[in-house]
Amino acid sequence: MSRSGGTRLWAIALAVVPLAFLSVFFLLPLSGMLARGFWVDDALDLSGLTETLARPRVHRVLWFTAWSSVTATAVTVLLGLPVAYVLYRLDFRGRQALRAMVVMPFVLPTVVVGVAFRTLLAPSGPLGSLGLDGSSVAILAAMVFFNLAVVVRTVGGLWESLDHRREDAAAALGASPAQVFRTVTLPALKPGIVSATTVVFLFCSTAFGVVLTLGGLRYGTVETEIYILTTQFLDLRAAAVLSVLQVLAIVVLLLLAGHTRARRSQALERTGARSRVRRPGRGDLPAIATTALVMAFVAAPLLTLGARSLRQGDGWGLDSYRSLGTTGEGTALLVPVTTALENSLRTAVDATVLALTLGVLVAFLVSRPTRTAGERRGRALLDGLFMLPLGVSAVTIGFGFLITLDRPPLDLRSSPLLVPVAQAMVALPLVVRALVPVLRSIDPRQRQAAATLGASPVRTLLVVDLPAAWRPVLAAAGLAFAVSLGEFGATSFLARSDRPTLPVVIYQLISRPGAENFGMALAASVVLAVVTVTVMGVVERLRVGSMGSF
Repeated sequence: MSRSGGTRLWAIALAVVPLAFLSVFFLLPLSGMLARGFWVDDALDLSGLTETLARPRVHRVLWFTAWSSVTATAVTVLLGLPVAYVLYRLDFRGRQALRAMVVMPFVLPTVVVGVAFRTLLAPSGPLGSLGLDGSSVAILAAMVFFNLAVVVRTVGGLWESLDHRREDAAAALGASPAQVFRTVTLPALKPGIVSATTVVFLFCSTAFGVVLTLGGLRYGTVETEIYILTTQFLDLRAAAVLSVLQVLAIVVLLLLAGHTRARRSQALERTGARSRVRRPGRGDLPAIATTALVMAFVAAPLLTLGARSLRQGDGWGLDSYRSLGTTGEGTALLVPVTTALENSLRTAVDATVLALTLGVLVAFLVSRPTRTAGERRGRALLDGLFMLPLGVSAVTIGFGFLITLDRPPLDLRSSPLLVPVAQAMVALPLVVRALVPVLRSIDPRQRQAAATLGASPVRTLLVVDLPAAWRPVLAAAGLAFAVSLGEFGATSFLARSDRPTLPVVIYQLISRPGAENFGMALAASVVLAVVTVTVMGVVERLRVGSMGSF
């Protein structure tokens, strides 16, 4: 057999495991939802679709999902652009610290963000006089808070890499700063703005923990409605219909956005020159003032959460943190919060090992140089398949597990492995996206030399690729761990009552009456936030890449 034929066989063999995992734990649940919503007695039945869409509550849910996503996305982009300018184009002391501060909300678990805003806007909170607790404005503010980093990092990274000479040439020809921005800078930034807008809209339209924590039953998105229909009303058919419709809408959105970004990227021209940072001037005051307000907006919920967790009546203390070893007031929990933290850590480790193992295999296959058009199409298809979970909400994945993995030979609903598998499915696309650019940047001549010396593709991966990519691999592991640690959507469906994770326990605590339970929820949120931010700080130091890679 020729060497090229042997290489293809190795590639096929390596692809079997991740493809089998994707088929069983993603494609099968999606097909199960399709069957539950549209297939009755071995025949296509669309009555579930018409009946579900005829419900007045579903109308309100669809409208709120669309309205809140569009509004939050617009506000996030409008606020993020001046912040990106200040943090990536102006030179001043403390710029790196402010960049890290902007990123912090994005890495927080969504349930922690929800608890932080509840604490800030509650009647007893610093902004309680505004009367925004439990309002749609609170949900919008939390969405903006969570997604600002996407705009700042995506657009800021692109802004930092633009060639400043085109702007200098326009200014030399007499263009005002506003004209230079409108005619030169803004067109060059459009690919980044479109990309960031798409990602923010996707995150807003699939928001779960934030909406469930702040909106309750009064305000709901498609995500929370799927959860409520399943857990409270046991209406699996209507939940399946909404899940399928959501998947279709997200896929259409991603296709349209990808086409738009590709078309607009053709107009983007870069050179080796770097954009110059400069000291702030008088003309930068509006952007600086906006950035100061945004920083205050980012800091307020976090500071309030930390301070409120230490508040004990009229004084201060650590009673809420000491109570984490109990089951709460009125036995609100089946297990102590500390046990839930241990469950979260063990589950996150298992999910990280699984996501990293599969992610390395997929990234290795996708990054291989291609010799024929067939190989290019095959690897592009493989890359696209493993990006699909990124466009499907965790709630949909968890619900799909619930209704499909319930009978032999895949009766896994009582298995402790189901939660880490679901979390690994959520983290897997992020691991692949973090590793593929790194592996593609490795000089192919090193792999050719190893192959000439008789190394198999697996040995080439071990002796050439991994030594060059060990830091990104560790960073990808940290990213997967942080995502798994704070995952709430799929876990809320699948976690066993005697083995809850910390995000699930936090939601249980804020859903129970009693000041002690709420104080424990605050303390648990601080603990989860500190662990997650610490892990992501390590990831940042390992240079996993910018938000623009999403």
